Amino acid sequence: MADLKKLADELVNLTVKEVNELADILKEEHGIEPAAAAAVVAGPAGDGGEEAEEQTEFDVILKAAGGAKLQVVKLVKELTGLGLKEAKAVVDGAPKAIKEGVSKDEADGLKDKLEEAGAEVEIK
Repeated sequence: MADLKKLADELVNLTVKEVNELADILKEEHGIEPAAAAAVVAGPAGDGGEEAEEQTEFDVILKAAGGAKLQVVKLVKELTGLGLKEAKAVVDGAPKAIKEGVSKDEADGLKDKLEEAGAEVEIK
């Protein structure tokens, strides 16, 4: 196990040049395309400037039910699998998270459906 820890420590401390050389070796000698791994390893070893990570998980927040509250309650019930009473509590408690930690596509789909029903929605 100590060998893996040592290897991990060495990988984390690679310079950008060394990461690129490692990527070339993995590709040419082993047929491995390490593009994603190289970006992750290269991130902390950069020039000290902080780069924003691409967000992969999103929260769908119901800001307000709008004029058609009953339709929004029914839709929240359908989308979340909650019971009618629980869905109504979520809508009444707005702003409230409808779903958390979902993909961008799923978040956009939920937002579109809720807005069609008349709700105000935000994705964080």
